[in-house]
Formats: sequence, C-alpha cells, structure tokens
Amino acid sequence: MKLLKFLILVTLIAAGGALGYGWHWSQQPVFTEGKPLPFEVKAGSSVRAVSRQIEQAGVPVPALWFEMLVRISGTGARLKAGAYELEAGKTPLQLMAKLVDGDFAYVSLPVIEGWTFAQMRKAVNAHPYIKHDTADWNEDKLMKEISADYNRGEGLFYPDTYRFARGSSDLDIYKQAHQALLKKLNDAWESRSANLPYKNAYEALIMASIIEKETGKRSERPLIAAVFVNRLRSGMLLQTDPTVIYGLGDKYNGKIYKKDLLTDTPYNTYTRGGLPPGPIALPGLESLTAALHPASSDVLYFVARGDGSSQFSTNLTDHNRAVNKYQR
Repeated sequence: MKLLKFLILVTLIAAGGALGYGWHWSQQPVFTEGKPLPFEVKAGSSVRAVSRQIEQAGVPVPALWFEMLVRISGTGARLKAGAYELEAGKTPLQLMAKLVDGDFAYVSLPVIEGWTFAQMRKAVNAHPYIKHDTADWNEDKLMKEISADYNRGEGLFYPDTYRFARGSSDLDIYKQAHQALLKKLNDAWESRSANLPYKNAYEALIMASIIEKETGKRSERPLIAAVFVNRLRSGMLLQTDPTVIYGLGDKYNGKIYKKDLLTDTPYNTYTRGGLPPGPIALPGLESLTAALHPASSDVLYFVARGDGSSQFSTNLTDHNRAVNKYQR
C-alpha cells in the first residue's frame, strides 16, 4: 500500500514537472534569428497531422509537444488550413494562435501601369506563390469567369500592387483587379467633364490607355488628352504610334516604320478615324482622370523633345517647326 502511494506521488510529481516544463517551453521563442520559416497546413488535417506538417517543413517545433499544447488548449477544431510563415522570436503559443486566427502568409504581385494584359498574365503565371488555376485558359474562357460584360481583358484590370495569401487562386486576383478597375473607371466617369466625345465609359477607358502609352510624364497627361479629344471633336485622325504598335502585335520589333503607318489594322489610327476598337494597355488612375478631365486647351499636335517632355502646338505650321527642331 505504501509502495502504491509512493508510485502515485512520483507519477503526479513527474506529470506536474512535465506540465511545468511544457508551459515554460510554450512561451519560449521557437527560433531567435533568421528569415521567416514557411509551412503549409493541408485541408482536413488532424491535430497530429498538422503538428507533423509543421515539423517536417523545417520549423523547429517537436510535433508531439505541439500536439499536446493544442489538445490541452482545446483549439484543435479551430486550426485553419493554409500557407503560413513563422517569424523569428515567435513562441509555440503564438504559432498556435496564428493557426487559430488564420494569420496566413501574405505575398504581393505588382501590376504595372502601361502593361498589356498579356504582360499581366505572364507575371501572374510566373508568380511562385499563386495557385495557377487559369494558366492554360484562353482569354475568352478567363473573361467569361470574370465578367458578363467583356470578352477581352485588355485595359480592364487596375494596375496596383496586390497582396494576397500564399496559395490564393489566380482567378481571385484577376477578379479583384477587374473590380478595382471598374470602380475607378465608374467613379471617374460619374465626375467627368462636360461635352466629351465619348459614347460610354469604355471609350474613355480606350482613351486612357492611349494616354498611358503616349507619355510617362504625369503633368503632361491632361494636355495629351486635350490633343486627342480636340482631334475627335474636329474629325481629325488621332495618328498615335502606340495604337499602331499594338496593332502590329508580334510583328513589332522595337521600331516603327513608314510602311507600318500605312498598313491598315483595326488599331491603326493613321488609316482609321475615331478611337481604336479597344484599349491598348492597362491605364492607371492619372490617365483615367486625364481622359475624363482633359486640359482646357486648343492644342492639336505634340512632338517629343527628347528629354521626356513634349512640345505642344495648336496648328500644323508650329508643329512642323517643332518637329524640325526636336526630331531632325
């Protein structure tokens, strides 16, 4: 009887010691320096499987100890599947809280103003932390999943830096960028200047894409917009090289020749009047704003000065002088 009591006492002391050590362990940093350690918790995993996945990913947390911590805390049913990162200095308790809160690892994707939709798709497809659900889809199939109103993607995604949880579907990112563009476009359309030569917001988007490709100088965008708006109003050809280049597609080799200006395509604004049939790039907010709030000016021409700026003219005589000065 005395022996049994002694064994029970030893067991209780050992258990208390283990619990004490476990509590102390749970509050100590898992590691103290270095880059965050990535790991993934698979959907449908048990507490034991989650603990093993973390340990096998290289996070120095003993699976058995972490499993015990989760079970004692009663949070096992609340652990969320997904991609995570554990930063230096975090404790096992903080690791558990991260899994309970769904504090996923976030990464970013920059979408650049002036990119074509093809360039955006290339960047999305190359991103290492995106789930590439749509990589082998053609544009028609992709747009049917994104929008009921548009069957082409050019110009219809807002250039920005997008943050998302690792492992997010590329389709969700496309939808987010498309909705962002529609909001910016609709807001700009609602506050537009009076008497603009656009039938609808989509035509304004086309103009914004041309402005985006014509200049990288932000202060000049309202004047560039004024040139093209004035030309539309007067029935003049837009005669803008970026649309010609877009119409050439893969045939464009970095230079534009006189024969290119004379070769008719739907996007050749030297051979066809009005706006081209669609956008030629992804315009940013400043180009959208310029398209819908052009400068109040009679300018009809502009030519690059060679320093990143442009010389604007209201008549052909002054424009020819500017061409002779800056480009010949």
